[in-house]
Amino acid sequence: MDTSRISSFVSGLWDAEIVPQLVEYIRIPNKSPMFDTKWREHGYMDQAVALMENWARSKLPSLEGASLEVVRLEGRTPLIYIDVPAQGAQGAGTDETVVLYGHLDKQPEMTGWAEDLGPWTPVIKGDKLYGRGGADDGYAIFGSLAALLALRDQGVPHARCVIMIEACEESGSYDLPYYVDHLAERIGNPALVVCLDSGCGNYDQLWLTTSLRGMTGGNLTVQVLEEGVHSGDASGVVPSSFRILRDLLSRLENPQTGAIVPPELYVDIPAQRVDQARRSAEVLGNDIYDKFPFVDGMKPVTDDLAELVLNRTWRPQLAVTGVGGMPALDSAGNVLRPKTAVKLSLRVPPTLSGADAGKFLKQLLEKDPPYGAKVTFDLEKDGSGWNAPALSPWLEEAVAKASEHYFGAPAAYMGEGGSIPFMGMLGEKFPQAQFLITGVLGPHSNAHGPNEFLHIPTGKRVSMVVADVVARHFQAAVKA
Repeated sequence: MDTSRISSFVSGLWDAEIVPQLVEYIRIPNKSPMFDTKWREHGYMDQAVALMENWARSKLPSLEGASLEVVRLEGRTPLIYIDVPAQGAQGAGTDETVVLYGHLDKQPEMTGWAEDLGPWTPVIKGDKLYGRGGADDGYAIFGSLAALLALRDQGVPHARCVIMIEACEESGSYDLPYYVDHLAERIGNPALVVCLDSGCGNYDQLWLTTSLRGMTGGNLTVQVLEEGVHSGDASGVVPSSFRILRDLLSRLENPQTGAIVPPELYVDIPAQRVDQARRSAEVLGNDIYDKFPFVDGMKPVTDDLAELVLNRTWRPQLAVTGVGGMPALDSAGNVLRPKTAVKLSLRVPPTLSGADAGKFLKQLLEKDPPYGAKVTFDLEKDGSGWNAPALSPWLEEAVAKASEHYFGAPAAYMGEGGSIPFMGMLGEKFPQAQFLITGVLGPHSNAHGPNEFLHIPTGKRVSMVVADVVARHFQAAVKA
């Protein structure tokens, strides 16, 4: 395997084809179904699928024997399924399968974009491609195919590879289990899972994700009246729905520290993950929090950098991501409002059951409502997290070499605070599989927020790493 040739091939393909494809992909407002309930009627999801399908099909002749199908189960978002046979004279030496995963649905627009940027307006500035979804996770199908094409370019053997690109990840991947079951016989028994939907601590080295938090949440509504009434008449008699909601949230979150209160939502953090958090803190230093656009004078919750890493990777944390029942400031009269609602997003530790956390959360918030108010918590999601199995010696060595080859620096290991439901599903179904979870979401890339960007050089290097590791997997499988 000529690593310099892999670098040249992948970089050239990104410049000539992949970046232009991602530019067009960013233009498509294919929001995840949770954020666009009329996604079928709008047709944006189908546009994104067609863009990726057409480009991928144009590459199939270079991947002899490969096939592509857009699988559509009734009532569910589509899934792109690509099957690439083993390559090389020794192809019969292993019947193992490599699964490469990504998604094509996007988060909603979000406010706060710079004047010359926008969620559906692709803009290239230097080595960054701005716009919604390029980094999260539109590049995955292109990077995966670039890796396999680079191996075919020089006849490097690899095992059978299956590429799966779903369209429901940002909504919790609730459609994905049906596709995994539907395609179970075709997928086979994966020996290696590659996921390109994660983050990186910096753009200077390869970062492997060792764990992912789970997630639960939904809409909490507190209603005290059938309709709004004059605040001068009712205040002091009718309890404020906002005050009751604050009281309920204090059952879950300490209002002074932000720490989650119930011990049921915590787990014991493995010693290895604590050590990795400390090492990551040493590597990143203040970059752990400097990457966030704090207002002047603002500071993180603690000065202990290792604790910050553990907070965002292994501890439960609450975010209120939406508010209902409140008029805009310029139209807010002196009215005691009938109800207040908030959307809650609760990240839970990697090894805690998301379903159990969701049930606990509903019970905690709805029981014994203050003043007899009408309190409802509508659970929307309850995905479990994931904790990576120990790396096999071959994979640990492959990752180390690939990081040195393509980044010129050692590989680093750290958990991520986000969720990728597919990893938990595969971890349960295939406990013997090895996992290469990485991504391009580094400092300031701001996935889900304004000014999201893809760092193009990192996208290229990650694609090169995937090619290298897939090739080394085949070598290890043959030796075994």
